[in-house]
Amino acid sequence: MSNITIERSKQKPAGSGKPARSHTWWAVQKREIRNNKHSYILMAPYMLLFAAFTILPVIMSIIISLTYFNLLEFPRFIGWQNYSRLFLEDDVFLTAIKNTLLFAAITGPVSYIACFIFAWIINELGPKLRAMMTLVFYAPSISGNVYFIWQMIFSGDRYGIANGLLIKLGVILEPIQWLKTEAYILGIIILVQLWLSLGTGFLAFIAGLQTVDRTLYEAGAVDGIKNRWQELWFITLPSMRPQLMFGAVIQITTSLAVADVSINLAGFPSVNYAAQTVVTHLIDFGTIRFEMGYASAIATVLFIIMLGTNLVIQRLLRKVGE
Repeated sequence: MSNITIERSKQKPAGSGKPARSHTWWAVQKREIRNNKHSYILMAPYMLLFAAFTILPVIMSIIISLTYFNLLEFPRFIGWQNYSRLFLEDDVFLTAIKNTLLFAAITGPVSYIACFIFAWIINELGPKLRAMMTLVFYAPSISGNVYFIWQMIFSGDRYGIANGLLIKLGVILEPIQWLKTEAYILGIIILVQLWLSLGTGFLAFIAGLQTVDRTLYEAGAVDGIKNRWQELWFITLPSMRPQLMFGAVIQITTSLAVADVSINLAGFPSVNYAAQTVVTHLIDFGTIRFEMGYASAIATVLFIIMLGTNLVIQRLLRKVGE
């Protein structure tokens, strides 16, 4: 009896004290890292580069946004003054925010849907024709500086293609200054950006459609799927969620970070800031005025907008196929 009593006294009652060391969260993580150390070693170069050139710059930008920094003097901490100036005193920034959100609300969804529809149609073609059509649709995004074509189309004299056509048809009598008139600038930029939007996301959709298992469609027909739209919603889209997410991130980033189209077509700055965007405003303060603290505040606001939009898109894409 005495031996049994001694053994029982050494045992802790269930639920008392801290959990065993081997079952804590940190212990589990350490064990997983140790078991998969070769994978972590292979990932280390990329993770170091990602941390050095992505994570660290974002953190530094947020810190600098709380300072006054003109590249000549050491940064001076000023707290939230850059942000209060941004939203309460900078009318051009509010115009840039409005233009950027309007631009993104139109070009983002339209280009995303267009990329998928064109990819879906092209995927049904034969291999050779599919390769040729993919190049045709992808070419504008890799053509370099093609803005001179649109400058010829919307030239403000009678020799501009749009003006010449409208005058010939009798719609207008005098040429219109398309790129110098506030009412037309933003619409033209949106049109050009949509023309350029069939880029990396389009190729991702083509690749995703190629990887869908064809036997799933046969199984779907047995389970009651009756038409192509049901196949699209219940089989195709759920099977290519990674490509859908990648395309969404690309389109969001492109639509919110628009700058080159605006600068090349409308000038820098545009007439009455009619085509001003957040990125062109950032370029103004960062590379011309060298107010790096203020420019970092603009970049931080844009980063928060992009991050919030991506989170919303991720939540919406999880519902695909439900």
